[in-house]
Amino acid sequence: MEMKKRINLELRNRAPEEVTELVLDNCLCVNGEIEGLNDTFKKLEFLSMANVELSSLARLPSLNKLRKLELSDNIISGGLEVLAEKCPNLTYLNLSGNKIKDLSTVEALQNLKNLKSLDLFNCEITNLEDYRESIFELLQQITYLDGFDQDDNEAPDSEEEDDEDGDEDDEDEEEDEAGPPEGFEEEEEEEEDDDDEDEPGSELGEGEEEVGLSYLMKEEIQDEEDDDDYVEEGEEEEEEEEEGLRGEKRKRDAEDDGEEEDD
Repeated sequence: MEMKKRINLELRNRAPEEVTELVLDNCLCVNGEIEGLNDTFKKLEFLSMANVELSSLARLPSLNKLRKLELSDNIISGGLEVLAEKCPNLTYLNLSGNKIKDLSTVEALQNLKNLKSLDLFNCEITNLEDYRESIFELLQQITYLDGFDQDDNEAPDSEEEDDEDGDEDDEDEEEDEAGPPEGFEEEEEEEEDDDDEDEPGSELGEGEEEVGLSYLMKEEIQDEEDDDDYVEEGEEEEEEEEEGLRGEKRKRDAEDDGEEEDD
């Protein structure tokens, strides 16, 4: 299948600017060049063109967000300077199984400042004496060459890294969907319950105060009425006593008058 047709198939009814990964392995290039791939793939981060009989990168479009580029098992022998111009943010580049022979060809990759992993396995350049030491010295920005660092520690699998990133994203999404922790919700509910309890209580307290005030006012009024009744009763008793005294006095006066007449 030609590359152009394969690209149309891989789109799957999506617009080119929506695609982040594109796998075109085992397609046939026309005249050893890329066809059908253009600047509209603005969000492309992963591009694989393994075993497509690619010999030139001259028609590679500008892919500023591209991070991983698979070009293994092709017939590329040079022209790598295009990568720094068209894909400046590459972190992983696989050129294994190509026709790269000299260090001068690889030197063009110095301008890929973010490049961390380079694969030249099965290229003729690997037969050079002190091949690994020379590449690490030439490209000081890289950490891994042919899958191993300078201390022969194996590079982590790219798929595992992607899975870890994906798991972290999934966890973040699950946390967002799950909402706040259970304890947080319980605290909110308790606060709401406390608020609900406070409101009726406060209303009841106001009611009790009003009832208490009314009761005290009534008590005071009743006390005043009782005092008035007591005063009135006291006055009546005093009047009766005075009348009694006046009666006795009149009686004594009458007796005295009678005695005087007898004399």
